[in-house]
Amino acid sequence: MKKYIFTAITALSAVIASAQELAPSDGLRYAMDNLNGTARFRGMSGAFGAVGGDMSAIHVNPAGGAIFNYNTAAATLNLLSTKSNSRYFGTTTNDSDTSFDLNQAGGIFVFHNQDLSSGWTKFTFGIAYDNTNNFDNSFNYRGTGTRSIDQFFLNQANGLPVGVIDNNYRYDELSFQDQQAYLAYQTYLIDTSTYPFNPDNPNYVSNVPQTGSYAHQNYVTTKGYNGKLAFNFASSYKDRLYIGLNLNAHFTDYTKNSTVYESNNGPVNTDPNYATIRQIQFNNDTHTYGSGFSFNIGAIAKITDELRLGAAYESPTWYRLTDELSQSLYTTYVAPANSPTSPGATRSASLNPNIINVYPTYTLQTPGKFTGSLAYIFGKSGLISFDYGVKDYSNIKFKPNNSYNNSLNDIYKNTLTTAQEFRVGAEYKIKQVSLRGGYRFEESPYKDEKIVGDLKGYSAGIGYNFGSARLDFAYGHSQREMDVPLLSSMTDSARINSKIDSFTLTYTVGF
Repeated sequence: MKKYIFTAITALSAVIASAQELAPSDGLRYAMDNLNGTARFRGMSGAFGAVGGDMSAIHVNPAGGAIFNYNTAAATLNLLSTKSNSRYFGTTTNDSDTSFDLNQAGGIFVFHNQDLSSGWTKFTFGIAYDNTNNFDNSFNYRGTGTRSIDQFFLNQANGLPVGVIDNNYRYDELSFQDQQAYLAYQTYLIDTSTYPFNPDNPNYVSNVPQTGSYAHQNYVTTKGYNGKLAFNFASSYKDRLYIGLNLNAHFTDYTKNSTVYESNNGPVNTDPNYATIRQIQFNNDTHTYGSGFSFNIGAIAKITDELRLGAAYESPTWYRLTDELSQSLYTTYVAPANSPTSPGATRSASLNPNIINVYPTYTLQTPGKFTGSLAYIFGKSGLISFDYGVKDYSNIKFKPNNSYNNSLNDIYKNTLTTAQEFRVGAEYKIKQVSLRGGYRFEESPYKDEKIVGDLKGYSAGIGYNFGSARLDFAYGHSQREMDVPLLSSMTDSARINSKIDSFTLTYTVGF
């Protein structure tokens, strides 16, 4: 029987650990963008690749900056409502979350060429910020399954000599994998496989009953954003060909707080050396932050006065990211029969190291994207537009090159695939009023669409032109299903149906 006296680590500190746990969803968090931007852009579901003339359109095709005829500035407020329907072993749970932010701001300056003999009629320079991804969300799911979360801790512990985590090392001296074993061992969730105690023994057993059922509940809250600041350079040739370049600075801040609960009513352990776990609470608080760089190039050709074709390329984004993690574990257990005090009594154990693990900065490369566009302009009465995009998510890469990152990159290659995106939008003008609508479809980035399903969305909007200023409003709705595992290495997952409604207001002024 292992020692029942443990001195908790109470000093708050930050440490550098040798490895952290990353999962495929971590890369996708930065590779997949939500539909954000101005209300006009959103009202047409972002189908602006060949339209241009909008502060958010330049993120799709930077040549759109040259469509502007006069200096323009715009700012956008957005209300985002997320509703999650979670299904886990037959139990359905509903949650909702609402957030409000300044979603877009920027301006563009137009410089007309005074040399009338030159075919280059104008040059534009713009600065545009868009909140490309809003991570604010909360959901929970619960149900009764057939597997305990003990396997997560056993997978981390097996192979590690028990003497390492039997108070011979402090929590902050251990790697991520060894820390998981330490948490479980010190709260009696796992134990050495044999007695008498041998500090060199690398094998472990679970103190969770292996028969019966396991009631689970998982609470998850996420906060944060991906932001992109684009410096746009564009020009037009004879008002027939428009070309553009964006140099983009990226900013990200993401936090996730999750709490997993488990309880069981299995039989008490008959071996007098081992406790019996009744309840588990596992807390994980993660924080990822960093910055990155990317670029866009694009062109729009005015085939006729009505027909426009566009093509654009968005480079990979090269992020430098830092992860922070803090954890705690709490258990309730029945003391073993040969416990020196109160054998068979129900007790509790807790381990909250109050330590923030700060992991070495790493590089994430997201995939590039190609976009082809077509738009037909009905004079001053309206337009219809179509965008087609393609992105190969299997090109996500974590660096530096080491065995862990290489194995993760191999997972991306084997599980992710090329995804297509379709956007169609229309606008109809009645004097000063503009009516808009749109539809978009994004394929799953996974070969197995059950992990993350396709996204479908639609939008509608209205705008009023005051002359030198314009006020626009848009409503958007999108829906996608995905599997969310209880813990990263477990096969038991909840099916989450996520529905997002956005309400967007943009004020645009020309000067």
